[in-house]
Formats: sequence, structure tokens, C-alpha cells
Amino acid sequence: MRKKFVLFFSMLGAIALFSFSAATESARAQSAAQLLGEFGDWGAYTATPGGKKVCFALAKPTASETNPPNRPRDQAWLFVSTRPAEKVKEEVSVIFGYPLKANSDAVIEVGSTNFAMYTQNDGAWVKNAAEEARLVDAMRKGAEVTVRGESSRGTKTMDQFSLKGISQALDRAASECR
Repeated sequence: MRKKFVLFFSMLGAIALFSFSAATESARAQSAAQLLGEFGDWGAYTATPGGKKVCFALAKPTASETNPPNRPRDQAWLFVSTRPAEKVKEEVSVIFGYPLKANSDAVIEVGSTNFAMYTQNDGAWVKNAAEEARLVDAMRKGAEVTVRGESSRGTKTMDQFSLKGISQALDRAASECR
């Protein structure tokens, strides 16, 4: 079921790129994704692709590294999404900004706890959906998340995301998608 959202979340990442800060909002992006509020380093949004409401919190990395260094790529994003029509609540995903190595896993770390993520194209999702609530709880309590993945060309990437404001962004998104 998650595979059909690869394109959807890539599209939302592009929308978010244009609408994350007030200085770059455009009328077109606002019609596709509506900013509900900015909370620390996180934004809360809603959109209605295909007539189905989606609410999500998202952030861009506060620090990134590639090995080899300085490899070009598109913007990375960390999403926590709710899709009521599909009974999906607080699904964590990452857009890495480049195609990921086929049949590889990514890792998301909160403090000393790691969660495996499966990858497809430029996205990653928690491999064991039963761990998703535990990951979101750890994110609400943590200060930083680190995500690691490997591109289809062998570039290893580490992105760090601040968790400042995530609880408020998740709460705002949840109140919109009850």
C-alpha cells in the first residue's frame, strides 16, 4: 500500500519546497498544500490530492553530509503523514533527494534507538509498521533525528533533522485530519 505513495510524497516534497517558508509561498503551491502553521523547525500542512485529505508535518535537514563529499542532490525532507481515508496515522517517511540504491535499507536514529527503513526510488519508510508509533513517540521526546541512506551511485548520506516544534506540528496536523 505504501508504494503507491512514492510519487505522492515526491510531489508533496516539491510542494513543500515552494511553500515551507512564507517568503517562498506561491499561489499555486498554496492551492495544492495549505500551511497550517510553522512550529520551530517543522511545518504542519494539509492537502487534498485526488479528493482525499492528507495532513502532514515536515522538516528539512539542519545538517547534511555526503561521502564522497559535496555530492549534488535535491532537497531532503522528513515527513510524518496522516491519511484518514486510508486509516493511516503518523506514517514516517523520508525523501532523500536522489534515487536510493536498489534493495537497500536506510536507517533513522533517534537518540540511541535505530529503526530500519525500506527504500524505493528516492523515498524511505519504516520497515516494521508496528514500530511507527514508538518512533513517533521517540521523535516527540527527542532533540534530533539522523537519517542515513545510500544513493544508487554509492554516495552515503547522513541528514540530521531538528525535532524542535515537532510535537506542536503533529498536534496541529492531527487536529486538521480527525
